[in-house]
Amino acid sequence: MGAAPDDEALAAFAAAARAAGRRVVVGALVTDGAGRIYVQRRGAERAVFPGCWDLVGGHLEDGETVTAGLAREVREETGWRLRTVGPVVEALDWEAGGVSRSEVDFLVTVDGDLARPRLEAGKHDAWRWLRPSDLGLLLEGRSADDRWVHDVVARGFGLLTAWCAESPTAAPPRS
Repeated sequence: MGAAPDDEALAAFAAAARAAGRRVVVGALVTDGAGRIYVQRRGAERAVFPGCWDLVGGHLEDGETVTAGLAREVREETGWRLRTVGPVVEALDWEAGGVSRSEVDFLVTVDGDLARPRLEAGKHDAWRWLRPSDLGLLLEGRSADDRWVHDVVARGFGLLTAWCAESPTAAPPRS
């Protein structure tokens, strides 16, 4: 617990997913040093999970490593720079819109103005820093059997305290 998987393990995850015909997806549970996790709401026009709260993340591009893809997605969706990649919160296979995916989600810290994320135009329309008491928000717009984002963020909160205690880089300066 505490450290991110090494590059070799992440490369093996991506290779296995691609060999099985699945797209590789990365997700970031961005933390702020105050015990909160960042989420953003997908735009109503999005094909998959429109109007739902979600993590920062997306598909890897051809030839991209997991860590490079994670850094790119953080930059594209928020304008922040990936600082620290922490422990894996979730790894799973899922399908939507006829596309099979393998996803891995990490606790991360970032550099940048945490009070002013730069939402990716046309993709997201709102953002929030959540505390554990705010988890119910993540069920908005989702079917009764779709608790995945809620549950992964809840697990992220469970890992966050231990990660911050173990790693001096896990608690970024507050903005």
